[in-house]
Amino acid sequence: MTPSAHEQMTIGERRAAATLSGIFGLRMLGLFMILPVFALYAEHLDGVTPTLVGLAIGAYGLTQALLQIPAGMLSDRIGRKPVMVAGLLLFAAGSVLAAMSDTIHWVIVGRALQGAGAIASTVMALLADLTREEHRTKAMAFMGASIGVSFAVAMVAGPVLNHWIGVPGIFWLTGALALAAIAVVILLVPTPHRSGLHRDTEPVPALFGKVLRNGELLRLNYGIFSLHLLLTASFTVVPLALRDFAGLASGYHSFVYLGVMAGSLLVMVPAIILAEKKRRIKTVFLAAVALLAAAELGLWQLHGSLSAIVAALFVFFAAFNILEATLPSLVSKVAPPDSKGTAMGFYSSSQFLGAFIGGAMGGWLHGRYGIEGVFLGSAVVAALWWLVAAGMRHPSYLSSYLLRVGPVDDAQARLLSERLAGVAGVAEAVVVAEDQTAYLKVDRSRLDVEALQQYAVA
Repeated sequence: MTPSAHEQMTIGERRAAATLSGIFGLRMLGLFMILPVFALYAEHLDGVTPTLVGLAIGAYGLTQALLQIPAGMLSDRIGRKPVMVAGLLLFAAGSVLAAMSDTIHWVIVGRALQGAGAIASTVMALLADLTREEHRTKAMAFMGASIGVSFAVAMVAGPVLNHWIGVPGIFWLTGALALAAIAVVILLVPTPHRSGLHRDTEPVPALFGKVLRNGELLRLNYGIFSLHLLLTASFTVVPLALRDFAGLASGYHSFVYLGVMAGSLLVMVPAIILAEKKRRIKTVFLAAVALLAAAELGLWQLHGSLSAIVAALFVFFAAFNILEATLPSLVSKVAPPDSKGTAMGFYSSSQFLGAFIGGAMGGWLHGRYGIEGVFLGSAVVAALWWLVAAGMRHPSYLSSYLLRVGPVDDAQARLLSERLAGVAGVAEAVVVAEDQTAYLKVDRSRLDVEALQQYAVA
């Protein structure tokens, strides 16, 4: 096998990446579209309190955090597509329930049911089934980009759709998109010839302890937990601050989000280049966390001014987008070569748990201390995160690399691991006999690809 034989993704691989990214992106679009509008809509629901508003915003995170790893493991047993269809049906049912509810309590149940359709790890596993090892990172990056685009679109589209069809209409639309996604799963997503466990994308129960004892990974899990806590907590009150303190009618909120999202993306690109290409990732990371704290302090002190809110939101989303892109890259760099999928599973669960805690915290602080309490409390969370992050090690700037090595027994796997570790540019090598795969951490600038390919099978 030569490198040139596998330089391009096949049509099937591109189709798998495009359709699965679309499904995942549309699902996240539905979850995030209510973020900039729900606090305004909830005022008209029966039984509403600030705490319950926060729970409604973040409820999906709890069920998603609890169920996404088990759902992925179930898909190993009964198949990817049945789990995805069931998850999308649950998501659609939760959307319909939320759309039809006139009490805050039933909206919370609907949001929790949306989160119970936890297909994230199953989608990743199916994408791994449908792509070769050398193209999997590219396919996963494509999916990550679709999620980022979905979030940006949701923040702008939410207020527009709220003006046209209201929040119940957004929930109905979300349910319809979930049903359309089921048709895509059945009709357009390729069916793999065989499904297997992929350690680079899926959690492996035998590796849970190894990952949960890794201090650097725990630090990063705390980071994504804090990041989504801050996002959800802040947006329990940001729409109210724009309307009630800055005097901006809700129909115009989308212009604010469009401006700050577009501007923040322009800042993110050079920051990521500086972090990755210039190897200043820790410096950029800590600066972004500090900017989050500064943005929250700005909102705390200056939320009566529209221009101040816009400036603070610009700083917030610039930092948020940098961190959202940097954190998974750090997990990939830190995780042991055979444990990347397990590490990413707990990372994703931490993200969703942060969304739930953020909603609950933001709602409680709003009810007890007002809008100022939410922003000040969020600033404290960001400051604590900075203190935790300051102790992280400088990352190794290594990349994951998978090599299919064919049938080997345990003794041959250990010997092959030693030989692969001796190839120029290979920092770590773990050969798993049952997977017939070598999991490597490599420095791509020094990697001797031809030497590696001598150990590969066609």
